[in-house]
Amino acid sequence: MGARDALIERFRNIFGGEARLYRAPGRVNLIGEHTDYNGGFVLPAALEQCTWIAAAPRPERRLRAHSLREKTTLEFDLDDPAPTPRHDWSDYVRGVAVMLQRDNQAIGGADLVIDSDVPIGSGLSSSAALEVATGFALLDLAHLPEDRTRLALSCQRAENEFVGMRCGVMDQFASCHGAADRALLIDCRSLEFRLTPIDPSVRLVICNSMVHHELAGSQYNVRRAQCEEAVARLSAVLPGVRELRDVTMDDLTRHGGLLSEVVLRRARHIVTENERVVRAADALAAGEVETCGRLMRESHVSMRDDYEISCKEIDILVDLASKIPGVLGARMTGGGFGGCTINLVRVDAVERFGAEIAESYKAATGITAPLLVCRPGAGAGVAN
Repeated sequence: MGARDALIERFRNIFGGEARLYRAPGRVNLIGEHTDYNGGFVLPAALEQCTWIAAAPRPERRLRAHSLREKTTLEFDLDDPAPTPRHDWSDYVRGVAVMLQRDNQAIGGADLVIDSDVPIGSGLSSSAALEVATGFALLDLAHLPEDRTRLALSCQRAENEFVGMRCGVMDQFASCHGAADRALLIDCRSLEFRLTPIDPSVRLVICNSMVHHELAGSQYNVRRAQCEEAVARLSAVLPGVRELRDVTMDDLTRHGGLLSEVVLRRARHIVTENERVVRAADALAAGEVETCGRLMRESHVSMRDDYEISCKEIDILVDLASKIPGVLGARMTGGGFGGCTINLVRVDAVERFGAEIAESYKAATGITAPLLVCRPGAGAGVAN
């Protein structure tokens, strides 16, 4: 029995009846960290690893959700006038339902059985995959029209306003709009995007540091507040500045004295990272994978020194990877403070890279780092 059939069978055992199957992928970000909530540019790719939901409508206006990973079932009233978070996995499910209704989407009651092979707490957007899969299922069961960008925005609101994580829209957008063998250059202000082919001569290899972060309790929201402080101070002398997206390095050179040393470094990361993202997308489109790799390395230095979101284990992984022949670029990916690195590796070097990075990282840290050689996958949808 395949994994899809097994999930349908679990649904029958838990809730009874037949179900439809939905999927939404995690994502890896090639370059463009913390730029999304600053109105900037990002270059993610959807993963083949997904959250899967077997779902069926129910007559009552209630949601019943069972997580195979958490081995728990929770039930919610869709008409609860004051829904409150439980501070567990179910907030992502309930938050999406709440925000869809606030967006005037007439969803109905449903039973959901949820499974996933997206690693949790590793910077691969397991939360966005759960949100998007939930939203896609609820909209489809209610026979509502498909609008992937609108869904991504509702899922972002769920994480911002219900879960309490002030993330940008990149993760949900990539899960909704991903395409096989393509990265997405996303303008997080206009939400325009273009698909960028990834040269078949390279692979994306994800290395898990096994240092896990809980973003809602980390410095993520602090970084966002620091960016907002930079905008508030710079906009006093630069009237056209609404977000750090609008700031140039020349602006920072001329007006950096308005900012504290820490806030200046935070702003510098965002400004230079936006430039790197656009250049990296152009390089990929032109088949210039070496240029893309160099920009990835520069991105990591900026995250480590200016944005200060790396950690010892991640820096070790990046440094070790950079010494292995055939590795064009390596950087931390995700919100920071642990998680994974993304490595751009030539196809003929992948096997050697896997062996060497695993051995050297364990020697340096005592930690075994799981590797995932991946190709960009399709965006969310019905999986039957």
